[in-house]
Amino acid sequence: MDLLALTSMAVRPALADLVPLLPPVRFEAAGGVEVARRIRAGASADLAVLAADALAALHADGLVERPRPLWDSATVAAVPAAAPPAALATTADLRTLLTTARAVAHSTGPSGTALRALVDRLGLTARVRLVQAPPGTPAGHLLTDGRADLAFQQHSELADLPGIRVLGPLPGDTAITSTFAAAVLTATPRPGPARHLLDLLDGLAAAGAPPTARARGMHPHTPATGRPAG
Repeated sequence: MDLLALTSMAVRPALADLVPLLPPVRFEAAGGVEVARRIRAGASADLAVLAADALAALHADGLVERPRPLWDSATVAAVPAAAPPAALATTADLRTLLTTARAVAHSTGPSGTALRALVDRLGLTARVRLVQAPPGTPAGHLLTDGRADLAFQQHSELADLPGIRVLGPLPGDTAITSTFAAAVLTATPRPGPARHLLDLLDGLAAAGAPPTARARGMHPHTPATGRPAG
């Protein structure tokens, strides 16, 4: 029987590229909040690949073994494809984008949590209307359906979405980087094969992100990358 790994949507492209290099495994992707909920509810699986902060919380509750960081992904800003050009080179540019947007979309995951904290740190909480995308739905979809005119999420989630244009990562010390990690579920009935799979993922991640993942802004984890998002 194949191993089962529960993953967030953000890491799905990276994992899909690695399937030929791994033992038989089925990756089942959903919103990170939903995956964590399923694990807490007793989901039958062997491995989880999620945002590092989500896995840290699951580890603290004894639901997964010690997580291993795999990849980092920068949070980027995006606008509808038809929007006029906009600068994002300085913190002043970012403040202008945030305060002139009719609504700002973000995810339920670590980039959304970090964006809310950033808006508060910039003193803009009362001036920015934040809209959260449903779990498992890229924040960019709120641009294409008209619910927002500015969105922030990991590049891996927004790359190649039709109808949007990625402006780029956040400037200077406003940069947000989300770390994605993997961990064996403590309830797995196959701890040996699950740990072997984790070892392989760890080694492959250290060697570099797969081509599809690199094109979507994912890179091997380095502790000093950006401003952690969890």
